[in-house]
Parts: sequence; C-alpha cells; structure tokens
Amino acid sequence: MKTRIGARRLVIALLATPLVALVAAVTPSSASAGDDHRDGSAHWGVITRNTIGSPVAALRTGPFGSFGVTGPAARPPYGEGSLGIEVADDSTTLTPPSEKVDFGNEVDFLGKRVSTLTRLGFHVFQADENVAYGGPTNMPNIRFEIDPNLTAQPATTYSTLVWLPAAAPVTNRWSGYLDATTTGTWFLTGAAGTATGCALATPCTFAAVKAALDVDGGEAATIYTAAVGKGRDFNWVGAVDGLRINDTIYDFEASGVKTRRSR
Repeated sequence: MKTRIGARRLVIALLATPLVALVAAVTPSSASAGDDHRDGSAHWGVITRNTIGSPVAALRTGPFGSFGVTGPAARPPYGEGSLGIEVADDSTTLTPPSEKVDFGNEVDFLGKRVSTLTRLGFHVFQADENVAYGGPTNMPNIRFEIDPNLTAQPATTYSTLVWLPAAAPVTNRWSGYLDATTTGTWFLTGAAGTATGCALATPCTFAAVKAALDVDGGEAATIYTAAVGKGRDFNWVGAVDGLRINDTIYDFEASGVKTRRSR
C-alpha cells in the first residue's frame, strides 16, 4: 500500500513540474518585480494637430556613435533606443516654410498645475550639421500646451510654454543630462507671452516664467499636454532620450516609451 501511495505522489510531482516551470516563466523574478522600468507607451506619440509638413519623430534604436566615439557618449543614456527627430527648414508653402513636429502625451498631464513642474530636461544627440544649419542653439524643445489662466487675459485659454535650450556641450555624440530648469530660457506663445513679458523675443528663466504665471493671484495655470518637439525654424536631424518631468524619466525605446523613477 505504501509503495502505491509513494508512486502516486511521484507521478503527481512529475506532472506538476512542467506547470511550475510554466508559472516561473510568466511570473517576474524578485529582481524584475522590483524594477522601476514600466511600460508607459500607450499615450505617447506624434501630436498630429501640431505637425506641419512631413517631419519625422520616431522611436528608434541608437544612434550609436558617431564613428570613433566610445564609452557612455557612444550610446543612448537609457536602454538602446531614443526618439529620432528630423525637420526641414523649407519644405512647405506656408509662412515660415519650415516643418514642425511634437512627440508628446495628450492624456497624462491634463489638468496638472504648471507650478508643480520642478524638474525638467533631457539628453540630446546633436550633430555638427545642425550647428551649421542654425547655430549652436539649434536644438529640440520641451513644450507644454497650457491654459495660462491670467486674470489680465481672461479670454486667453491657450498658450505653449517652450524651453529654448542652450548650446549642447558636445556634438556627434550623446550629451549628459541638460537641466531645463537651470539652463536655457523659456517663453510663452501668444497673448500670454505679451502679458507676462516672457515672449519669444524676451524669454525668461524657468523660475521667472512660473512666477509670471502666478503673480496675478488668480486661478493657477494648468497643463493640457507635454511634448518634445522641433520647429518651425532650421533643419535639424538628431535624437532625444531620457526626457525628465519631475520624478519620472521617459526612456524612448524602439519598442515604446518606458518610464523610470528617478533616483
């Protein structure tokens, strides 16, 4: 009797082994379960209404290089991919004739206050050719479409808050992190730019533009969308990775946009 029971238990154990292996294959290990690398691609993509001409903003692998470049600067700062951007300066019949593209998120930032933005920036792959096309500050931008909620401009419910980066510290390779809160300048489009004094012709520091939006004491400025974009100005061909918005880093990969918690 004991022999039969022991044999039966052995058979059950053997049959259960493939099931255990299958469960192990689909259940994250303790190491991956603690990873802060999550899929956040669902709401990111080209914002079609903000696209002019036939530019490119595509998730890609690399760039790796340029040739002869080695070490950390020879590969994207996160993973193996990035957001590749290509715009032209003279490809439409519009005025100005240049292209424009925004790769962004129209869902996850809606209704959040501009005042809650405290950490912003990205890494860039800047090429010498881009500098030749438009100078050292020919760079992609961070853009937030917002409702400025200015008491002095109650009819103005739309503006774009735009970061103008300083010159990239390196070319033909990946830069380090470019902090948009301490480098470059910011401006507001339209009537909000005129009202606050932070217009394209008179850009402000990040602290100053936030203060200008809040100084009237009225309802807080709120966000519609967040994006990385380029145009309408000069030819630019390059890439961006590691977009940071507060404590989240957006890792652009060929397979999608991943989110990482900053450390």
